[in-house]
Amino acid sequence: MSDAAQPTAAEVRAAAEAVKTALDRHLAAVERRSGEDDPAVYEAFNELAAAAEEYDELLYDRHDEVTPFEIPAAEDALPPYRGPEEANALSVLIRRDYAVAEPQRLLAQAQRVSDLDAGGPGGGGPADTVHGALGVLFGEFEPDEIASRHKEFGLEEGDSTLWVTASDSAAEPGEWLSAPFDQADPHRVICRFDVSAVFDDELDDDALDGSDADLDVDPDVDLDPDVAVPLDEVDELDERDEAGDSDGPGGPGDAAGLGDGRRPRRAGL
Repeated sequence: MSDAAQPTAAEVRAAAEAVKTALDRHLAAVERRSGEDDPAVYEAFNELAAAAEEYDELLYDRHDEVTPFEIPAAEDALPPYRGPEEANALSVLIRRDYAVAEPQRLLAQAQRVSDLDAGGPGGGGPADTVHGALGVLFGEFEPDEIASRHKEFGLEEGDSTLWVTASDSAAEPGEWLSAPFDQADPHRVICRFDVSAVFDDELDDDALDGSDADLDVDPDVDLDPDVAVPLDEVDELDERDEAGDSDGPGGPGDAAGLGDGRRPRRAGL
């Protein structure tokens, strides 16, 4: 950057003063907040974030220095709530992603379900393809049970999110079934819960920067106790489930499907 394009010392000083002013306004808004979703606090936060970012840029351009401030990304925060103060109805929107990690396990489990429904081995049928097997399993089990037992079905969890949104009134029966998510308004989200491996990646990166980064680890030691179960042990798994012995990771005690160590991130107002 040329000298002519660089900000002046006065501009940097003015940006610093703007940060101080924004800090005072943010603190005052917090002290006067009327509730968890006070729009004045949200507005003051945005003003402070913008002032800090402006100062950081000018400081770097002029003096080749940075600040210790880190501005949260926009996607990490919910927009201001604009729904009813007292919701008369609510909708719970859930998305869970899976990868088909073990197709043979998926097919075997679906075939078992089909055979039980048919009263004996059927030799093919809707469970002999991956998409057919998925239809069988999701037709037999509730989504929450799929989430808690996904590894038994040869699935690997991806990201998931849950939104609780407010409504003025309950929808009419059948009103939104053709397009269930089209009316999802982020401004009516009361609370939101996200689960993703990316949060683990962020924590792992932070750990590498700490004092434990220099610890020696034996590369020959298997640190993952959650190994896949062979297909010939599926019967044993089912017998344990029928006996109620499934309170470990992935069992009823782990209904959120977090038994593999993935951490949730809660985004709220």
